[in-house]
Amino acid sequence: MWTERKLESQPQRERDHRSPYQRDKARILHSAAFRRLQSKTQVLGVGMSDFYRTRLTHSLEASQIGQGIAAQLRIKYPQQVEQLALDDQLIEALCLAHDIGHPPYGHGGEVALNAMMSRYGGFEGNGQTFRIITKLEPYTEQDGMNLTRRTLLGLVKYPNFIDTLYNAEYPPHAQAVSDHRRVKASDWHPPKGLYRCDQALFDWMLAPLSNADKEQLMSIKLLPGRHAKTRFKSFDCSIMELADDIAYGIHDLEDAIVMGIIHRDAFIHDVVDVLAKIDGYTPFMPLTAMADELFHGAHHKRKNIIGGLVNSFITAIEIVQVDADFEAPLLQYNAQLPDPHAKALTAFKLFVLKHVIRKPEIQVLEYKGQQVVMALFEAFSSDPERLLPHNTRERWHKEQQNDNGMRVIADYIAGMTDGFAARLHANLFAPRAGSLGDSQGQI
Repeated sequence: MWTERKLESQPQRERDHRSPYQRDKARILHSAAFRRLQSKTQVLGVGMSDFYRTRLTHSLEASQIGQGIAAQLRIKYPQQVEQLALDDQLIEALCLAHDIGHPPYGHGGEVALNAMMSRYGGFEGNGQTFRIITKLEPYTEQDGMNLTRRTLLGLVKYPNFIDTLYNAEYPPHAQAVSDHRRVKASDWHPPKGLYRCDQALFDWMLAPLSNADKEQLMSIKLLPGRHAKTRFKSFDCSIMELADDIAYGIHDLEDAIVMGIIHRDAFIHDVVDVLAKIDGYTPFMPLTAMADELFHGAHHKRKNIIGGLVNSFITAIEIVQVDADFEAPLLQYNAQLPDPHAKALTAFKLFVLKHVIRKPEIQVLEYKGQQVVMALFEAFSSDPERLLPHNTRERWHKEQQNDNGMRVIADYIAGMTDGFAARLHANLFAPRAGSLGDSQGQI
């Protein structure tokens, strides 16, 4: 049942001998949503340089790391890998698709759409990924990319719904945003989950599971003062998430070093000194020498260190049995870093968060993108029939019957690239851009 698709009546092309997961990967790779990642912010804003990674290059690197993880696990755990039917094409597909739901301007865009959708079910990047692959991408008329159940399950990092996970101490769903410029990002970070309006698709995906497995997979962990979190994910998803974390923590670090955003002293204090105190962690080379090569070595030496770091995490990954009584093998096991390596990777990720993402210059750009997205949402929601493009307007009319019209507007804006959103904002609000009397206006 895991290789079944919701729409099974599609014609099989003559002499197409690809596996179901090869077909899934092809649908992702050739989708418009995937192509748009080339112009969406990863960590540093699109347009700051032609060197650093975008969402597209990040996804390609995560895919390569995911394949490396699968190769290592196949050698280390041959019996379990065979039992779980680990498939390289599947892992590659998951890593390629994991970020396609992220809106323009990174987390600034996500915060903006969540605030504007506060009374209509919220917004979250992973939930949007599920929506794109199951409904929005026009590979089929109304079933999105029509991927296999197992691929869908592997892409659901947080198997529950936003309204279930929401922390009541955050601004309530019923609260409308009255002043865009006073929206505080930390108040509007969304819970990580799916949209309630997509529950029927989620239920179809989980059909092969027993009721007990479904209930346990959807179980949550309450966190004081924060949104609740889901507790479990599938085996395939755990590999994809590790690949994503390694790409973020190590490869995005390289961007910041090359562009001079971070410095050796901070790296020594927040990474090297932390790694040196982790019990059981053995670095692949002396830590001080690693810092010297990263910050002052020749470019090829820096690349060698980055490759060594990535390899050290990939080769440490284990297959572990989860702390729950699942019946389905896909839920019984996860790929996981041993505790010392998990702490080490966390140190790298926190360093990027503190010294890159939270850097005031980066936050100014994120705030600016946040304002662009909120202004666009307000404009389109004020008069959808007048301003939305034809195809989106038709979807809006249809969804209005289900009181879900605002979700269509969020879908439209979330699909924009950074550059398209900026041009559209200028076209709508700048006095000269796109004006009737300006033949040079932006389109």
